Amino acid sequence: MATALDRTTESSAKGAGGGKEAESGKSGKSVEDAAAAARDTRAAAAVGGPVVGLGLALLATVVWSGSFVTSRALADSVPPVQHAFWRWLIAIAAVAPFAVRATWRARAVLRRHLGYLLAASFLGVTLYNTLVNQAGVTTTAGNMGMIMAASPVLMAGYERLGGARLGARRTTGMLIACAGVLLLVSKGSLALDLAAGDLWVIGGAFAFGSYSALLRRRPPELGGLPFLFATFVLGALMLLPAYAVSLTVQGGFAPTAGTVTPLLYVGVVSSAVAFFAWNKAIALIGAARAGVVYYLQPVCVALLSFALLGEDMSRPRAACMGLILGGVVLGSTAGRGRGAAAVAGRGAPA
Repeated sequence: MATALDRTTESSAKGAGGGKEAESGKSGKSVEDAAAAARDTRAAAAVGGPVVGLGLALLATVVWSGSFVTSRALADSVPPVQHAFWRWLIAIAAVAPFAVRATWRARAVLRRHLGYLLAASFLGVTLYNTLVNQAGVTTTAGNMGMIMAASPVLMAGYERLGGARLGARRTTGMLIACAGVLLLVSKGSLALDLAAGDLWVIGGAFAFGSYSALLRRRPPELGGLPFLFATFVLGALMLLPAYAVSLTVQGGFAPTAGTVTPLLYVGVVSSAVAFFAWNKAIALIGAARAGVVYYLQPVCVALLSFALLGEDMSRPRAACMGLILGGVVLGSTAGRGRGAAAVAGRGAPA
């Protein structure tokens, strides 16, 4: 009887052990399935990420092209510094309902990276648009477009200094697009008659290029929405002394439909929407590739002028647009397949 009992106990132990082995096997298989799913997700993100990033960069570029048209409408009625200040106040009001709670939760992270936030706010909010607004008073739109085309070159230069390899295709595409921009805005002459405003927009180009390069170094724990809202607030605060001086020296402006409507556009669409899209694009594809898309801005401005203002669309202008588009396609798609394969082939990121 003891023998039978021993056999029964042994059989039960084997059954339990077999059950544990089966559960262990199932658990191991589940882990393998999860790892495979994670690899598939990363591979899909590697393929989809550049597409989304390019789309966001294009969205920001198109919106900013429209802001050039609206900003020109304010050149004679709203002083440049006041234009910039109210633009960012409106942007803060537009973003606040979505960002205040997230920004408050991230306050410790924001304090830890205050130096970085101040630099980004000064370059992208306080300085860039103020300089461009000031430039529009004394220089032509063509010169502004040509000089602002230096921004993507500066973005690529910063990435190269940071150790990134741009590659032959991207560099070639950037140069082709840059040549198309120069031919388009100069009407084939490549002759510049620099005015005082040209110097202001040169400063704006450096500010925007530096801001875009700085975005690539954004700390990973600094979320996109808290970062956007914090830079808007800090940038507006740094602009406040210049705004006070402008009010004292130049006086205010009349809040009419002709001034408020363009300010709403540049505050809500060109600031809140476009800056969020551009910041996300930089995070996904880098400043150099997003900068290539930025070359489309003169094309968008020309199309808007043709559609809204009835300006002539000549064959040379259309040819320049084709040159720019070809350069953008060549430069922005370089290396996408290799990037997807690399992410799909390696394990989880550290």
